[in-house]
Amino acid sequence: MRKKFMPFLVAAVFIIVVGLIAAATVVIQKYTPSKERADLQEYFHLAEEDDMAIILNYQKMDELCKYMDGHVYLSYGFVHDWLNGRFYWDANENILRYTTPTDVISVNAGSNEYFVTKEKQTENYTIVRVNGEMVYLAADFVQKYTNLDFSVQEDPRRVLITSEWGEIKVASVKKDTQIREKGGIKSPIVADVKKGDTVTVLETLEEWSKVYTSEGLTGYLKNKSLGEVQMQTTSRSFEEPQFTHLLKDQKINMAWHQVTTQEANNQVAEVLKDTKGINVIAPTWFYLNDNNGNIQSLASSSYVNYCHQNGVEVWGLISNLENREVDTTAVLTHTSIRDYLVNQIISAAIEYDLDGINLDFEELKGEVGDAYIQLIRELSIKCKNNGIVLSVDNYVPSEYTAFYNRKEQAVFADYVVVMGYDEHWGNSENGGNVEGSVASIGFVTEGVENTLKEVPASQIILGMPFYTRVWECVPKGGDVSEVEAASEDYVPYTVNSSAVGMNEAENRVTTNGAEKIWSDVDGQYYAEYVNNGNTYKIWMEDEASLELRLQLLREKELAGAAFWKLGLERSSVWDTVIKYIN
Repeated sequence: MRKKFMPFLVAAVFIIVVGLIAAATVVIQKYTPSKERADLQEYFHLAEEDDMAIILNYQKMDELCKYMDGHVYLSYGFVHDWLNGRFYWDANENILRYTTPTDVISVNAGSNEYFVTKEKQTENYTIVRVNGEMVYLAADFVQKYTNLDFSVQEDPRRVLITSEWGEIKVASVKKDTQIREKGGIKSPIVADVKKGDTVTVLETLEEWSKVYTSEGLTGYLKNKSLGEVQMQTTSRSFEEPQFTHLLKDQKINMAWHQVTTQEANNQVAEVLKDTKGINVIAPTWFYLNDNNGNIQSLASSSYVNYCHQNGVEVWGLISNLENREVDTTAVLTHTSIRDYLVNQIISAAIEYDLDGINLDFEELKGEVGDAYIQLIRELSIKCKNNGIVLSVDNYVPSEYTAFYNRKEQAVFADYVVVMGYDEHWGNSENGGNVEGSVASIGFVTEGVENTLKEVPASQIILGMPFYTRVWECVPKGGDVSEVEAASEDYVPYTVNSSAVGMNEAENRVTTNGAEKIWSDVDGQYYAEYVNNGNTYKIWMEDEASLELRLQLLREKELAGAAFWKLGLERSSVWDTVIKYIN
């Protein structure tokens, strides 16, 4: 029996041994780190011979740059969006612009020469390269005006850029080991590190840490392979530009004076006669008149002389609204035309001895935002060189006006004016958001608070209305379809409106026997009446509504107030104004 049993025993032992070996192999394979190495060429998505990966502030970017003639070239879009938004590219005339507090730097595409205002300078590399739709800036040139460091690493080629400075976490490696693409021993190896190497710790997990090497490689390292994490301060010697402003010692009490003819200038004494405390008047004298950058002027030396004799500064307003045939976008996006426009404005300011310029460009499109800001930069330098105050009119902040970039405006311009009105405007036919207050206190407060997020209080002038709107609600006649009547936003009347001054609004309320009711929500009186079957609604502008805004101005310590427009107020409002602006 034993002889018969032996073969079975041997077979059983063999099976067990084979099973143990197989199990041991599985265990060994499971716990043995992979020796597979990551394909870094693929990891960095390099395809063309001159492609170069970008690692910005320890993070691998999706975008690539170029390495040409021994220099790093970054796309204009990358530079503008990630490194320095002050670089401006004119795609129409192939010119790069950069503006400092005192100079405009200009570079033509394909050149190694550039101008600092009128002084020509030269580099030993091409500064701007254009390849089809792509524009590339030499990193060396970007660095001249930007607080960044960069270095180049090979195999594969990549540029390491640091533009954010401060505290980072670092740790020493305890032993020779590998950094892996992901947290796990089976993940491909990204880099080898040796005992004593220092790595930047980007993120600490339960067993692994995300780290960054001095060669710009990012991956994961076991926590037990790292020494104690310490804080290290990074910095670079760089002189940030210092911007100054022509700010007044006293609060600004400004009023706009709408001038549409030369003869209207003769009314300056009349419009100022009943005012109190005004120290700045802004006549609407200039407007963009053609696509070549020429301006139309209604300026008057005698007007300026009269104002100066009465202690009032003159800030000439320039607008883009009067001549509807002008393409503002074309003017602003062509450097040669924009330069000509700036020169026209400054020449007029000097000729008429103006104290300031009030820039009022409205209804701009989002795509012209960068060019508009460039206009402000370039205009500001020539204004400062001639002692001319530059103020810029703005809508209250909103998502669709973000491209006006009030933060950058405030860097270059002296004052940012918030037009705290036109909350409700227009008619049913032209898409106005009818009907309602021109400037409810909630609307104005929100506008000021949002502007303060971008602009210092010392540079904000709050624009207030001397006008209101009379809203005429005309019932819709005829049959209304069931579909139309069932609509949630269906309004059974059409709306027209007209802007009127304070006295005219008061007369209409009195004449029609309407009762004024105070609205805490709007911060003003409201009146409503019916005439010939039509309903009229008025959110009144008077001393009471004005005082709430002036209180806001004082509370937020703003630079001053501006009023649209002289002639629409009643004289008694100035007693309210000078309570807050002396």
